[in-house]
Amino acid sequence: MSIEATMLERCENKCELCGAETALKPFAVAPHTQITVDHAIMLCDTCSGQIENPETMDVNHWRCLNDSMWSQVAPVQVMAWRQLKRLSSEGWAQDLVDMMYLEEEVAKWAELGLDENVEKPRDVNGVELKKGDDVTVIKDLPIKGSSQVIKQGTVIRGISVSADDPKHVQGKANGQAMYVIAEYCRKK
Repeated sequence: MSIEATMLERCENKCELCGAETALKPFAVAPHTQITVDHAIMLCDTCSGQIENPETMDVNHWRCLNDSMWSQVAPVQVMAWRQLKRLSSEGWAQDLVDMMYLEEEVAKWAELGLDENVEKPRDVNGVELKKGDDVTVIKDLPIKGSSQVIKQGTVIRGISVSADDPKHVQGKANGQAMYVIAEYCRKK
């Protein structure tokens, strides 16, 4: 039996999140990219469209998670939890998250993909920079609005990450506070 046929049998030809019976297709649950029985769910066009384009989300559609969150299928639990977390500003969604129980491994999977779309500051080598890290400037950088230059090799200690622009980090070097583009730094 094919993977898709096995998944359709598992879900009884219904969307595994909302129960719709039309236009079902497999959806790989991030960070997985392969469609497998253990890492994918069957979704209707409405659910998959709103997951892929969160700006089109219809909050009332997701009340269906009240039932699907109790599924015994791990990828269904993961997607239900993630959608409820995204809707946690709604009182009913937060109540459901509070009631939901996930095995430790499933909870790690759910949390792993929750902030996948959030851009994080990364240094020249692609290493994620976090608050408190020390970084070294990798090339001479002119200071905007000034004739001064931040020299290559300058160490910026105890950086903080900008919430407004994840490409910038803030810190002090030579007694002066400054913003630097993260990709022009290397984590120490």
